Amino acid sequence: MRALTHAVTHALALTGSMAWEIAWALVLGFALSAVVQAVVRPATVAGTLGDARPRTLVLAAGLGAASSSCSYAAVALARSLFRKGADFTACMAFEVASTNLVVELGVVLALLMGWQFTVAEYAGGAVMIAVLAVLLRAFLRPELLAEAREQADRGLAGAMEGHAAMDMSVRGEGSFVRRLLSPAGFTATAHVFVMEWAAVLRDLVLGLLAAGAVAAWVPDSFWRSFFFDGHPLAARVWGPLVGPVVALVSFVCSIGNVPLAVVLWKGGISFGGVVSFVFADLLILPILGIYRKYYGRRVALFLCAAFYAAAAVAGWVVEALFAVLGLVPGRGGATVAMAHVGWDYTTFLDIGFLLVAAVLVARFLATGGAGMLRGMGGPPPG
Repeated sequence: MRALTHAVTHALALTGSMAWEIAWALVLGFALSAVVQAVVRPATVAGTLGDARPRTLVLAAGLGAASSSCSYAAVALARSLFRKGADFTACMAFEVASTNLVVELGVVLALLMGWQFTVAEYAGGAVMIAVLAVLLRAFLRPELLAEAREQADRGLAGAMEGHAAMDMSVRGEGSFVRRLLSPAGFTATAHVFVMEWAAVLRDLVLGLLAAGAVAAWVPDSFWRSFFFDGHPLAARVWGPLVGPVVALVSFVCSIGNVPLAVVLWKGGISFGGVVSFVFADLLILPILGIYRKYYGRRVALFLCAAFYAAAAVAGWVVEALFAVLGLVPGRGGATVAMAHVGWDYTTFLDIGFLLVAAVLVARFLATGGAGMLRGMGGPPPG
């Protein structure tokens, strides 16, 4: 019993340590994302994504990067755009960018794993979208697409439907800065900030707990053997293949899988394997179930295969490119070890950004935010 208690305490301590290390970065990332979302009108998105030309896919990626980082909300919003006439491939590009090209993910990756992973995430995201577009163009038959549209128009509920349907951007005319600095801009930023936190909090907590448990309970020797550590070529091939599989069964999506990615990296998975693991947040089992509701069983299986292949290829390409450029980092830069809570820069940053968060939360509650929280899992948009 004492051994079990010690193991649980150790896992929770590691969880708390990682949470403490990234608290300020999370607040910063979500605040920057909220600023962008506060002035971008989602209602204008569907009309700009009517085809799958490269220019449109770039636009879809940019709009996705400026939207919600919650995987469930991104999937719901992509279905909503599809029902409003947006091209299916453009919707999938928007979905990938919404969860993998957002600023908060890049900030946390840089803090926990190093700037190379942030660059790899953004570069690999572009590769993944390109590969996905090729796969959909080559293998998504017209009858499957018609089946997806028919099923989507049934409007079956998935998750975070209410959150995906909310337009929290500021109204009115004027420049970006003028709208942002207005009282309405302050309110819109606060609304987006808190709603984004509410949407990803469960997955973030699950990810931290999973990372703490794995780091505390799974011996390094297991990971080294499983990831072929010590066999460079085999590890580079195997990592991007197995990374998405680990993500699929982890039940953790969005930014919540970054702490577990740290543990896998320290355990011996290849650089490309980490990239593929992070990209596979749209392949977890609950989201595959939502794909089945949204687009039908056959299209859900197709998307599973297409997203898996795109994530794996992106991992291989990024690994090869970074190896040629000499940018693959060492494993010592990843943060898993216990953090000492003291009066260092992390503590001052955490306090400062938590005060910023408190101001935004206060504004959110003072402007009707409680009702928005109750409606975030509401019915799907018509």
